[in-house]
Amino acid sequence: MKLGLIGFPLRHTVSPAMQEAALRAAGLRGSYRPLETPPEGLRDRLQEVRREYTGVNVTIPHKESVLDWIDAMSPEARAIGAVNTIQVKDGKLIGHNTDAPGFIAALGEAGVVYRGKRALVLGAGGAARAVVYALREGGAYVGVHNRSLERAQALCRDLGAYPVTEADLEAAVEGCDLLVNATSVGMKDPHASPLPRGLLPRWGTVVDIVYNPLQTRLLREAAEAGLPTLGGVPMLVWQGALAFELWTGRRADVEAMYQAALAVLEGPSRL
Repeated sequence: MKLGLIGFPLRHTVSPAMQEAALRAAGLRGSYRPLETPPEGLRDRLQEVRREYTGVNVTIPHKESVLDWIDAMSPEARAIGAVNTIQVKDGKLIGHNTDAPGFIAALGEAGVVYRGKRALVLGAGGAARAVVYALREGGAYVGVHNRSLERAQALCRDLGAYPVTEADLEAAVEGCDLLVNATSVGMKDPHASPLPRGLLPRWGTVVDIVYNPLQTRLLREAAEAGLPTLGGVPMLVWQGALAFELWTGRRADVEAMYQAALAVLEGPSRL
């Protein structure tokens, strides 16, 4: 069984260790490989996946662009407009989105309440679309802020959220019950934050889906302010477990996946 991860770049990924731990725990023979793919190579890579792989995950910057090359999508992936998991069936590429249920599973595991609450999502890419969809389906009121207002507006039209302009950002952050960073800010530069210094919710939970480093500047500042926080590892593990179950038909050993992911992130090769 050949599995893999399509993205560019892939220096930050811990998915190979995590998914191969799941394969071992399930007693399955196979491999999970990082398939670093620049945008201009995406079409050829997907043809390779079609011929040789059981399935792959998809990460930055391809979660939306793969839609041009796959054969079918799950209803959830179609509604979100982004794919993070591809299943190969009879030579066809079937797109799924396990980010949305993985995000909800992570919130549930941490005891974060979101139904009927005011959430603010930072970002408008594929991961942000999944987070917004999940929160809206779960009964939250969701605002979206992005550097490009046009992208935020397009996401909001598609998914029933409302855009938050730069002028309204301070009030939206301070008054939200749940703040979610769904951008990659903090991954490439652990000293960077998606928010201006000192701007945090007054009482809300702060979630950063970046998982490498384990504690971003946003999470560190929120914790120092006494706010509850949640990092990106739980969403990473749960979306990966759901993808594993799609590919194999077997239940994933979530604890084994957690241990493998943390062993990489806490080890000397984490950066």
